[in-house]
Amino acid sequence: MSIFHLAYHVTDLEAARAFYAGVLGCTPGRSTETWIDFDFFGHQISLHLGEPFATAKTGRVGEHLVPMPHLGVILEQDAWERLAERLHEAGVEFVIPPSTRFKGEPGEQSTMFFYDPSGNPIEVKGFADLTGVFAT
Repeated sequence: MSIFHLAYHVTDLEAARAFYAGVLGCTPGRSTETWIDFDFFGHQISLHLGEPFATAKTGRVGEHLVPMPHLGVILEQDAWERLAERLHEAGVEFVIPPSTRFKGEPGEQSTMFFYDPSGNPIEVKGFADLTGVFAT
């Protein structure tokens, strides 16, 4: 098993803490006055004060142009559905609302795209069967 680590910039640590912990349900870890770590669904992200990276909707997936670059996570379908409901209840604005793509094909998946309070794009995918993540 491997755990990824990703560090990127946010403009406001308290807004990030409220979003990642309060909305996404990620557990905060170590922090200072300039950064904070989170358990991002079993992986480590470190959010540092600074200017977020530039993004553009240039990634073509099916009929959608998705923000690039972006970070994401793949969840089991039931966890994905619970998170989608939590995001709806929190009033999160979606770039791509929760939906299913590649229906009936290998790699069928649920997906949703949204931004954190600093404008960092996040994708969350859901799979009924995680062995299908790399299906072709």
